Amino acid sequence: MMRVSETISSCHRSVRCDGLVIIGTLVLGFLVAGPASGEQAGVVTCHSEDGERRHCAADVSAGVALQRSLGEGACLLGRTWGYDRDGIWVDEGCGGEFVLGRATGGAASSSEERAPSRLDRLIQGDPALAAERPSWGAIDTSGQGIVLYSSDLGQVALSAYALVRYIDQRPAEQTFIDHLGREQVVDTRRDIQFHRAMLHVKGWFYTPKLRYQITTWTVMSTDQTTLYGYLGYQFHKKFNVYGGINTPGGSRSVMGSHPFWLANDRVMADEYFRGSFTGTFWINGEILPGLWYHAALVNNLSQLGITARQLTRDMGTGFGMWWMPTTHEFGPNGSYGDWEYHEQLATRFGFSRIRSRENRQELDNNNPENTQVRLADSLLLFETGSLAPGVTVEQADWESISIDAGVKYRGIFLQAEYYRRWLDRFAADGPLPVERIVDDGFYVQAAFFPIKKKLELYGATSWIYGDRRAGFRDSHEYILGANYFPANTRNFRVNLQLIDVDRSPVSSVFGFYVGGQRGTTYSVAASMLF
Repeated sequence: MMRVSETISSCHRSVRCDGLVIIGTLVLGFLVAGPASGEQAGVVTCHSEDGERRHCAADVSAGVALQRSLGEGACLLGRTWGYDRDGIWVDEGCGGEFVLGRATGGAASSSEERAPSRLDRLIQGDPALAAERPSWGAIDTSGQGIVLYSSDLGQVALSAYALVRYIDQRPAEQTFIDHLGREQVVDTRRDIQFHRAMLHVKGWFYTPKLRYQITTWTVMSTDQTTLYGYLGYQFHKKFNVYGGINTPGGSRSVMGSHPFWLANDRVMADEYFRGSFTGTFWINGEILPGLWYHAALVNNLSQLGITARQLTRDMGTGFGMWWMPTTHEFGPNGSYGDWEYHEQLATRFGFSRIRSRENRQELDNNNPENTQVRLADSLLLFETGSLAPGVTVEQADWESISIDAGVKYRGIFLQAEYYRRWLDRFAADGPLPVERIVDDGFYVQAAFFPIKKKLELYGATSWIYGDRRAGFRDSHEYILGANYFPANTRNFRVNLQLIDVDRSPVSSVFGFYVGGQRGTTYSVAASMLF
């Protein structure tokens, strides 16, 4: 049984554990220990006061799992906590709630269903026991993972995400008129793709405070493969330092919630206003229970596919905070939708501000590589003629804010987010008709489970209000969708979605939208995460 508990704890300190790994390990442990009896398991709270070692008496014959860390010190099995034949010991400021397994004994009657113990429920991800435990702020989009190796030297875990998608944008042939009165062609899609896959290797070395993640990300739809990652040191749950690829912020969806959205990709307003991912130095932490912050220094808004030679000496910044006052969590990774079925009202409020001096990131053929900055009619800001015929914008400032709020209760989910973006300080090779462009937008999403943890229905709308003084118009969409979860997990699902869109300002092979699109988009997708 020592091996069982070691596996549980090593998974726990690597951000989250994959329930399959722990359940499989427990099965082996229970086969050795014998069948479980009907005795109810309990919880023991044990604290290391003033950093001193303390022993708490408990029946640990059926194993122990750390349910929740309560002290200032890190709880690491074999170093700052453990157990012996008489109970649990803690040291160096570790404090926590420890779940005891069931005592061994005779088998229950075959006609009697055994109620799951607290340890069983913890391992299976019961939200009442297993609240969201991010790795003290690391932006981790890689899921729980499977631990491949763990020792005093370090830990290596593997996780993956994959998505297969069919998309059909109708009508097939469309055009639109941009803000300068020119006709543009809408390049609609109808195809089946093994859309994207992500492989993550993550863990720690030398000390559990030294974290790493290496990710291979491939998108078949764009024929793009990228290798990226980060290194970080977790000084304290209130202050942690990282460097690598991350986001400046600018939207709730970029702060680690992928892929736990209602659909497999973002709604239109979110996609239009968000920051992306780039070379980043950042700090973050939980300064009060449920109150988190994120501050970043970045190269630009998006560096994926960009070489260092295409960057300038300008640096961008981002800052955000989010507060979860009632439950101090909002589901795994701050997920959308209430698959976990919160019995207590969960609430979340947040804001973000980002700023970046953007350039064309020009290629050898004089075409711009910067596709992150679009105007409200979907034109790329850095394309020649975007604001005036024959004039090319070389540089511009992007500044944006976002404010979000959300609630979850008994399978019901409601969330809204508001955005405002300023584009100004244009540097161009000719005169421009505007000095500043200001856009606003928002989205609202709602979901509920008519069949608990099996079928989710949702609806959403998003709006972008273009700067009319600069000649831009408004855009909007309405969405209906459903998620079916075949297994007892939110990590495997089938998604169906219908979008009615009017003048999309977003254009991306990656997401659901193409520039200028008016009409209906149908999509069916299946995704898995471990």
